[in-house]
Amino acid sequence: MMSRGGRHVYGALSVLAAGALVLTGCSKGGSDSGTNDKKDQENAKRQQSSIKFGNAADSTGPAAEVPGAKSGGTLEVLQRDSYAHLDPAQIYVSDEGSLANLIHRGLTGYKATSNDGSQHEVVGDLATDSGTTTDGGKTWKYTLKDGIKFADGTPITAKDVRHTFERMFAPFINQGPAYIQQWLADTPGADYRKLLKDGPYKGKHLPDSVLETPDDKTIVFHFKTAHPDLPYALAMAGYAVVSEKGDTKERYDKAPVTSGPYKVQSFKSGKSMVLVKNPNWDAKTDPIRHQYVDQMNFTFNQQFETSTKALLADSGADQAGVSFNNQVDAGNLSNVLKDPKLKSRVVSGYQSYVGQMNINMKHPAMQDKKVREAIAYALPITPFVRAYGGTDAMEVAGGLISPTVSGYDASFDPFGKKKKPAGDPEKAKALLKEAGKLNMKLTFGYINTPEGQQYSTAMAAGLKKAGFDVQRQEIPAETYYDQVSKLDNNYDIFHTAWGADWPSASTVIPPLYDGRVIADGAQNYSQINDSKLNSEIDRVNQITDPVKSAAEWEKLDQYIVKDLVNVVPTAYYKQSQIAGSKVGGLVYDDVIGGIDPRRLFIK
Repeated sequence: MMSRGGRHVYGALSVLAAGALVLTGCSKGGSDSGTNDKKDQENAKRQQSSIKFGNAADSTGPAAEVPGAKSGGTLEVLQRDSYAHLDPAQIYVSDEGSLANLIHRGLTGYKATSNDGSQHEVVGDLATDSGTTTDGGKTWKYTLKDGIKFADGTPITAKDVRHTFERMFAPFINQGPAYIQQWLADTPGADYRKLLKDGPYKGKHLPDSVLETPDDKTIVFHFKTAHPDLPYALAMAGYAVVSEKGDTKERYDKAPVTSGPYKVQSFKSGKSMVLVKNPNWDAKTDPIRHQYVDQMNFTFNQQFETSTKALLADSGADQAGVSFNNQVDAGNLSNVLKDPKLKSRVVSGYQSYVGQMNINMKHPAMQDKKVREAIAYALPITPFVRAYGGTDAMEVAGGLISPTVSGYDASFDPFGKKKKPAGDPEKAKALLKEAGKLNMKLTFGYINTPEGQQYSTAMAAGLKKAGFDVQRQEIPAETYYDQVSKLDNNYDIFHTAWGADWPSASTVIPPLYDGRVIADGAQNYSQINDSKLNSEIDRVNQITDPVKSAAEWEKLDQYIVKDLVNVVPTAYYKQSQIAGSKVGGLVYDDVIGGIDPRRLFIK
């Protein structure tokens, strides 16, 4: 998954997104110790230990009232990036995903079950529940709720849902997620389009044996292999419902027929947007969202420094101001978090990204496990954390599963990084001696950004202390992922980051570590191909209970980091956001990875 600039399908950009784009311009700030301070310990409690799939009772609206909420008023929203896509099928970046929570609805969605945005369940949104399967996830049945309508007043029927999925096979839909299309076609990669190459626009449709709509209320998905994660996938913005009658193909991307509590009154790309209440949204059908604010005025091209300054000043319209995605800029971050007067106006939390140093398993010297363990013990994490703004922006990672993902284990730390973030060169040197590899050459490919220059220099120094002869090689930021995802690249180690597409490690471990997906441009960057791991991935992928599967994914996380040692986790990415003093309902939502716009009201 990725933030601005692409997501999981476009994994080639994912560290760029998480490192260079999300945290653009982060300089030294916050504490450099790399140890857990009190705030980190509070954040560590915000873990998705388990997310259940809700039943009909869980899926009934209206959403629980936000404490102290009032209706009315206008919210000012300051955003760095304009929205490239409003068509749900084209939405796959985090800022458009935040907006989609207000304007689009899907068959399922995430309901916050705590007031602090840390606990969730998947519930039926337009559907009466999160889905029912009687054969382990091959067949999934959904029934639509009564009284659901698009913003133009037309009822939402099974025909619209069918059309929503059929149009995803058309060539012009090329930016959103492709999971469900691939599952329906039982084909990985872009080959899924062969199932319905023009979408529904030339009179052809998906066969009932794949997607069935026996009446206006019923949708049945038929997969050849089990997909227990369908309720998660359907909750993605990319699978929100599209109106069959209102579908204008490419033009839908700028003026969609919406179904959420708000509709688009005006949109000037790159300049501004106005959202107003959708009178055809019925709170009784929606267990997830609220419609407190009358209007939302968006202003684009507001850099992090600009929006932080305006919201800190807290005057005029900015008192009712917020940004859904802009962070507190790195220069102000430490001071903002230390100021007790700002406490009620600032929220912080984890994003779903986890950084990792990949060890290239294709290189002969890396076949020796002692050499890999020496790299793992020697690698200092402090310089990485420091380069991106200190412990206010990053937290030293033990494993590969983010605190926002089910199964996260805060205690897992096999190489002692949380206790010794500066590395353990003595232990590393002893391992290197045992392997008879002292002074072996280690080629370190690094991204040529200010942050990359900074952390790679200090990390290289730490590895040298342990007895490696480190050669740094810079890689241009624009082509970084193209280079490191080449099968014949000549880097021994290089850093990437990855974020889960939904709160299950099924969207982390298979794309990154399944040996059967090793290919040029794929995301198995370390080129690990372990038969035990491959077969375990298949086994865990079939577990229908999300709580049980989370525990099994965490076992695989530990096997990869501790036993295979093909990657060294570096950091969990965090962010802090600020709002004006008149904004109520301010909560950082772990699934959204930012402020939850569905709860906001004007005091």
